[in-house]
Amino acid sequence: MSASELLANTLSPDANTRQNATQTLENASRENFSAYVQMMSAELANESSQSHVRNAAGLALKNALTARESARQNEYANRWLSTDAATRDKIKRESLVSLGSPSAKAGGVAAQVVAAIAAVEIPHDQWPDLIGSLLGFVNNPQAATNLKIATLQAIGFICESIKPETLALRSNEILTAVIHGARKEEPSQEVQLAAIHALFNSLEFVRANFEREGERNYIMQVICEATQNPSVAVQVGAFECLVRIMALYYDKMAFYMEQALFGLTVVGMKHADERVALQAVEFWTTVCEEEVELAAEANEAAEYGEVPETESKFFAKIALPEIVPVLLLLLTRQEEDADEDEWTLSMSAGTCLNHLAQAVTDAIVPAVIPFIEANIKAQDWHQREAAVMTFGSILDGPDPQVLSPLVTQALPLLIDMMSDANLHVKDTTAWTLGRICDLLVSTIKPDVHLNPLITAIVNGLQDNPRIVANCCWALMNLADQLGAYFEDDPDANPSGVLSPYYEGVISALLRVTETPSNENNFRTSAYEAITSYVSHATPDVVPVIENTIVTILQRMEHLLGMHNQILGVDDRNNWNELQSNFCGVAISVIRRLNQGIQPLADRIMTLILQLIQAAGKTSTVLEDAFLVVGSLASALEQNFAPYMQAFLPFLYPALKTHEDTQLCMVAVGIIGDISRALGEQSAQYSSAFMNVLLENLQSEVLNRNVKIAILSCFGDIALAIGPAFEPYLDTTMGVLRQAGAVQPNPLDYDLLDYVSQLREGILEAYTGIVTGLKNTEKAGLLLPHAPSIFELIQRCLADDERTDSLVKLAFGLVGDLADSFPNGQLKQLLLQEWIANELRNRRGLGADAKKTMRWAKEMIKRATA
Repeated sequence: MSASELLANTLSPDANTRQNATQTLENASRENFSAYVQMMSAELANESSQSHVRNAAGLALKNALTARESARQNEYANRWLSTDAATRDKIKRESLVSLGSPSAKAGGVAAQVVAAIAAVEIPHDQWPDLIGSLLGFVNNPQAATNLKIATLQAIGFICESIKPETLALRSNEILTAVIHGARKEEPSQEVQLAAIHALFNSLEFVRANFEREGERNYIMQVICEATQNPSVAVQVGAFECLVRIMALYYDKMAFYMEQALFGLTVVGMKHADERVALQAVEFWTTVCEEEVELAAEANEAAEYGEVPETESKFFAKIALPEIVPVLLLLLTRQEEDADEDEWTLSMSAGTCLNHLAQAVTDAIVPAVIPFIEANIKAQDWHQREAAVMTFGSILDGPDPQVLSPLVTQALPLLIDMMSDANLHVKDTTAWTLGRICDLLVSTIKPDVHLNPLITAIVNGLQDNPRIVANCCWALMNLADQLGAYFEDDPDANPSGVLSPYYEGVISALLRVTETPSNENNFRTSAYEAITSYVSHATPDVVPVIENTIVTILQRMEHLLGMHNQILGVDDRNNWNELQSNFCGVAISVIRRLNQGIQPLADRIMTLILQLIQAAGKTSTVLEDAFLVVGSLASALEQNFAPYMQAFLPFLYPALKTHEDTQLCMVAVGIIGDISRALGEQSAQYSSAFMNVLLENLQSEVLNRNVKIAILSCFGDIALAIGPAFEPYLDTTMGVLRQAGAVQPNPLDYDLLDYVSQLREGILEAYTGIVTGLKNTEKAGLLLPHAPSIFELIQRCLADDERTDSLVKLAFGLVGDLADSFPNGQLKQLLLQEWIANELRNRRGLGADAKKTMRWAKEMIKRATA
């Protein structure tokens, strides 16, 4: 069978034909990659071949070069780079020729192939003449329109897939070609559109061009002119560029806002075509997001007595009178039967208003109150819903003291509107009540509002799935925010303001969760709400919580019994999701009841072990099941010991799933939970724990963040078993010393963040080890390691980007070391000048870090006396 026939069969309506053809091609790519890619390339370049076959060949070629997962992407890249140069050159030539195909579809697919090859080769300094060739096509006045379009698409894809710094040296040439195609003088709108899309993808790496005023002016002129293009698609692309530019180059925008962008975007928001209007609204949402962030940076800088790096230009505040009326008008453009997944103009306007309230704070209130008052009781549901949406959207941003009287006044009306005749109005009202419960719970007076509010929301649990989801969210916020009034310890108060409602609310939520469907995620929302009520339960409602866990365990048993009846993917997903929900409630109950969970512990562990076996390789369910075990261990402490023999055979395989980052991370955390729970009793397991953790550190596949968790876990084990940690001490200290030597690259933000987390993990490990050996006959074992520990502490504290938690850990460790050796054995190390300097430097530190510093100072004084 020829390549053409095989490719045609991959698109066959017959499943068997399709599957066989796909399998044959996959086998060919594995058995002889070079022949396979040549075959696909030749088919893409074959002008006499059918269009759909050429497309399939091009996509197969692209997919042989690109993958979403980075490990597979590296494998594909290496496979391509190890293919002989002659084959690669032939395919590159054919793909460039295919860009000019009379078939626009084939040219578009060829653009993807060119970009896929470029993404592999350019970072390795190969295909040096590619950019020059592409620019030649675009700048050639005689070039066919199709060739220009496909070439611009290829440039756009390349800019999207290659790191900006790799292309920075060619940014001038790329920008020149792209801007040339986007100009209003370009006769072809298709070329303009491809150029605008390529420009969008190149905006990040033309930073140097944006620094130069003349070039910046020209770029902005071309984009602004493109917003007035006769083609709506070009207008949309131009507005998309403006949104991206505002996010990347806010500090350069004042001149253009004044000259053009204010007017263009306000008019754009009123555009008859929703696609254009959506992007114009998105522009103002982006402005607000930037200004909210700049306000936070300015507050932070003020705390340190510094000037922020970029100052806000307050575009949103200046434009408020112009944009608010347009946004309010757009809010009334709801569609009765809009698809729930569709992003509509009224939704976009609501989101923009929300961000606007955060950006301009109190100024939003007088700008919208007249609209709310005029429309909240209107006959037309569009106006009622828009008024409620407006009210809900401004609750985050203005001073709560400004909003509180308005909310208090509006609450009775909003509670009544939960029985509005219109579904959309009820849905938005439930969301607004949820926002009030979340952001302004102090306005809800328990003796006045609580009964009608809870009654209205609980009644809403029997409504449309969308409304049910918002009602669950409102109930969850109510428990979380009212619970926060009683601090972290619900036991401190024998009763709470929600206590009279507990049984009714949880019963209603449990009824919601009995449904077989999970439309709009409402069933999951109900379980999350139950979890919140459990977490904040005061002692008088503990019997309700005990009944809840019994119900959940019964459901878990029933669902486990149905495991063999699962038929399709939907059934499996539903089963997994429910089991995860059950685990979430169980964890919450265990944490709340603590030792009080003991009577149910056998039943819980039996079910969880059955669940782990039934889950197979479904990592999300396994993670949740392990988290139940971890919380049970923490609650039962030494009474968890009887379950160890049954549980360990399930824990070790999870620790070896190196490719599953999250599951492995949870499994490492469980070792910490078990060690803390069993204390010295865990010594009998520590050898096996340490061996598997040290093995994991050697893995090349395991995610580096899991390795941080492993280092921290060493500290948990050492703290639990104290002097019994001696056999592992030297190996562990060697590993920690090696990890502590990793230095961040100041230009690599990901690495900076990683090194900061790594150092916290190492300090946690050292803290556990030192505390475990402190006040024991084995404390002297720490002395040879003390100099390298102090070196790391000095490095951590000298870092300008150090976090509060890192400072607290560092001084806590200094204090622990001083406390371990009160007789002067570490006197020389503790009297180093840098320690004295750091103890004096408290600027910008949180209360916890300062408290730890004061304690460390006392310990040092005692150990150096």
